[in-house]
Amino acid sequence: MAFEKVTREQDYSKWYNNLVEDADLAQHSSVRGCMVIKPYGYAIWEKMQSELDRRFKETGHENAYFPLFVPKSLFEAEEKNAEGFAKECAVVTHYRLETDPDRPGKLRVDPNAKLEEELIVRPTSEAIIWNTYKGWIQSYRDLPLLINQWANVVRWEMRTRLFLRTAEFLWQEGHTAHATKAEAQEETDKMVRVYEEFSRNILAVPTIMGRKTESERFAGADDTLCIEGLMQDGKALQMGTSHFLGQNFAKAFDVKFANKEGKLEHVWATSWGVSTRLMGALIMSHSDDEGLVLPPNLAPIQVVIVPIYKGLEQLDAISQKINPIIQNLKSKGISVKFDDRDTQKPGFKFAEWELKGVPVRIAIGNRDIENGTVEVARRDTKEKQILDFTDIENKIANLLTAIQEEMYLKALNFRDNHVTLVNTWEEFQDVLETKGGFISAHWDGTAETEEQIKQATKATIRCIPFDNTQEEGTCAFSGKPSKERVLFAKAY
Repeated sequence: MAFEKVTREQDYSKWYNNLVEDADLAQHSSVRGCMVIKPYGYAIWEKMQSELDRRFKETGHENAYFPLFVPKSLFEAEEKNAEGFAKECAVVTHYRLETDPDRPGKLRVDPNAKLEEELIVRPTSEAIIWNTYKGWIQSYRDLPLLINQWANVVRWEMRTRLFLRTAEFLWQEGHTAHATKAEAQEETDKMVRVYEEFSRNILAVPTIMGRKTESERFAGADDTLCIEGLMQDGKALQMGTSHFLGQNFAKAFDVKFANKEGKLEHVWATSWGVSTRLMGALIMSHSDDEGLVLPPNLAPIQVVIVPIYKGLEQLDAISQKINPIIQNLKSKGISVKFDDRDTQKPGFKFAEWELKGVPVRIAIGNRDIENGTVEVARRDTKEKQILDFTDIENKIANLLTAIQEEMYLKALNFRDNHVTLVNTWEEFQDVLETKGGFISAHWDGTAETEEQIKQATKATIRCIPFDNTQEEGTCAFSGKPSKERVLFAKAY
């Protein structure tokens, strides 16, 4: 382990980067702006996938897969969407390489192998999916069409950070078609609530559900709903979005259906997605200066058992005592690692598993067997307790449940203490620079004011919360009348 001891307070950005690499989650790739997700990091992502996929299927969605490449003519069919993503697109122009006549042993792009039409490497899949849906949808009997795709996408980012912003990332994207506007709006609302529940119960990260302003909404959408989380450094992170697309894509690709009266109508659409950015949210919401802190519901290893022994005889005795406990824990659906490596000392193992965020650590030696006890340590609070063997499996299961709940409450308490009401521009700037977090302030509802605040402070409107109180007020920046407060923050 090359974990360089940098605290969050010293350098939050460096702390984050060190942690991602030293906890074996991911590393920078030789391909600029891309990352390698290592097995331990991917195991966490797989658990996220599994939990989300189950929720999607419970709400009636099916998985499919669509091409990585989108012909440019299809991509530009929906103008707002094409314009919104144009600057981030990777483009395939040729289909073949050839030996370079001027450089033996090297290759070059074959100038005679130029594609008739350029292919866009998908930054998002609306275009290719809606062109496909045109052949799938003829009548009201084909609706609703509820499809999700697990895929990689490419957005050519100039400034990258592992998990948070990379040129290629993994995600899921739901794309649904409906007979009515109300149905599509209901779907948009339903899926953002699925994301909120997943974040709360699995990631142990509290989020605020709300609506994006017109300036911040998805390109090609009529409305964008989101969940916003708050990280330990006081910056916000957009963790998931759900878009009501109206009939924009249906009109762009001429996707119509015959209603019950036989009349042709354009369908109504939604799209929604979360990505490996959730890994960043997980890390920055819970982890500490010693490393990763994982909520039990996401930890690939929930319990690690470290035997403390001298010689094989003692190890055998410990193994015999602990194996039935391991099997009983596994029967309860708890993932357990028995770390009996003879290449590392117990102290090293303690530090390694602490760095990797394993929620519960059990240490057991010869004396513990004699006493009928084990030492149990929590990763989140670092509390240790001595527990006897009696009913140890249920005690551990209850402890994991408690850790999950308490991690959420800790994050919730932090978030709630970092939502600050301000009324003046001076207060706004002061809170932003000294305290951070969400700033609840009146806004006059204009894109001009929104942009001026962004230019002056780098803070953006994260969302207009669902549970917003409608109240008369004065915009903190412009002094113009306002009907409600919105949440501002600096963000990743």
